[in-house]
Amino acid sequence: MAKITKINHVAIAVPDLDASLTFWRDALGLTLDHVEDVPSQKSMVAFIPCGDSEVELVKPTADDTGVAKFIAERGGGMHHLCFQVDDIEEMLADLKEKGIRLINETPQVLPGRKMAFVHPKSTGGVLVELYQLT
Repeated sequence: MAKITKINHVAIAVPDLDASLTFWRDALGLTLDHVEDVPSQKSMVAFIPCGDSEVELVKPTADDTGVAKFIAERGGGMHHLCFQVDDIEEMLADLKEKGIRLINETPQVLPGRKMAFVHPKSTGGVLVELYQLT
């Protein structure tokens, strides 16, 4: 059976990366590792390590994305919680068998990782990402 190995990151939806960094980096003293363009998600992501996990600031680069819609409806804020798993395909199959609603029934493959989302209607309102390093 697949298992969760850690919280990989907490994603915060932000309308402006530089403005957001004034809190996360400048006020809290966390270090910005890098900013990555993620075309498949139509977003720019700032990676901020914190212990064995990360805070990810996610800025949409297009208006037709879930993150852009989230910001338009709610303003910025916590967008999703990401769990790192040891076998994402097995985890998705287990969740589907248990009747959990998935946004992605098969993982998306990105450089160095596979990812999939679990629908918030099955999690009590929290968008959950599953993540496997490759």
